Amino acid sequence: QVQLVESGGGSVQSGGSLRLSCTASVHFNSRRCMAWFRQAPGKEREGVAAIDAFGSDLYARSVEGRFTVYKEDAKNMLYLQMNSLKPEDTAMYYCAAKTSFGITRVEQLYDYWGQGTQVTVSS
Repeated sequence: QVQLVESGGGSVQSGGSLRLSCTASVHFNSRRCMAWFRQAPGKEREGVAAIDAFGSDLYARSVEGRFTVYKEDAKNMLYLQMNSLKPEDTAMYYCAAKTSFGITRVEQLYDYWGQGTQVTVSS
């Protein structure tokens, strides 16, 4: 069983930055695709960014150019650097991992989920 724990959320003003971290309980990152999702109140969960075993990444159009996903396999860590934050980025952010190969932002293809960390951006 893989456990994912997010951290780094908080409150920031518009234009600010935050870095989210995700710690995995076992060493599997190097062979898996991992991703960040977010869910705002009253909205569906959205795939924000994904990164595969080879370091290829994929972003939602709404965050491209502002967010960067990266990982440190040796530390079982996944990160999301968020710059130029906007109020519409306010959401609960989740780390997720999938056991199959292939990079995707499709929620249903992910097998393991963290509990989430809240990000609030004020105008």
